[in-house]
Amino acid sequence: MFYIFLSICCSVTVSVMLKLARRYQIDVYQAITWNYSAALILTWVFLHPHFSQLANSSLPIYFVLGILLPVLFLIIAASVKFSGIVRTDVAQRLSLFIPVLSSFILFSEKSDLVKIVGISIGFIALICLIPFNQKRSVRRRSSFSWLFLVLIFLGMGVVDILLKQVAKTNNLPSSLFIVFSLAFTVSLLGLLFQVSTKRMRFSWPHIPIGWLLGAANFGNILFFIKAHQALSTRPSYVFSSMDIGVIILGTSVGLLIFKEKLSWLNVSGIALGMIAILINSFHDSLIHVFATIF
Repeated sequence: MFYIFLSICCSVTVSVMLKLARRYQIDVYQAITWNYSAALILTWVFLHPHFSQLANSSLPIYFVLGILLPVLFLIIAASVKFSGIVRTDVAQRLSLFIPVLSSFILFSEKSDLVKIVGISIGFIALICLIPFNQKRSVRRRSSFSWLFLVLIFLGMGVVDILLKQVAKTNNLPSSLFIVFSLAFTVSLLGLLFQVSTKRMRFSWPHIPIGWLLGAANFGNILFFIKAHQALSTRPSYVFSSMDIGVIILGTSVGLLIFKEKLSWLNVSGIALGMIAILINSFHDSLIHVFATIF
């Protein structure tokens, strides 16, 4: 449980840092670029990757992840700005339903009533979290905030599916090292292009800021992996505790520190999201209960 708690703290810390970046006029793109350099170094130091068992068939997956991760990070940063920490974090958590749905389509998994109900509630929750009711003064600025939430929902779901494929290689440290290397390369090339065309002004202070962001981002992944190692026979417990913990902590930070306001519809979405995650996490137990009753 301690590793889960650390992973939750790191995940919410990433969102908080992205929120603060806008407040203090920090260039998010530069911070995100150097974030991957820190994640790359920390992966080498703590996970000790070795490249003797890498499969060439996994290279396309690494390539897609290397592009998708930095792009998705920018979308998350925009969503935190326009939609808030709470809705952004919940959209990320609810994206777990995409791998579940893909298991029916890609891996021919059998569906049942409990799975269908859980996925349906998850989609309803996402709709409830879309900030429809905005004040007129901010409506123009946040008119596409719903799109950020949808892109995060889809993007994080695709990332989960691809990482699941990466995990099959039985060489996660090396896979993560390659993915972070590609993500850093893509981000750095984008940074150099913008600086050379004078669309962006390079700033040295963004390097240590990016390293702090990268440490939190890497910590989220590292402690999540360690939680699964410590609780290898209870993965559903890790998933459900992680998701619900992020929602609760993210909500607390958003309401108490950033004074974010939630409508009754948004609150309902958070409640439905937690119910949907619980249904999905405890699927086997619910099936057993229903079988016993009926």
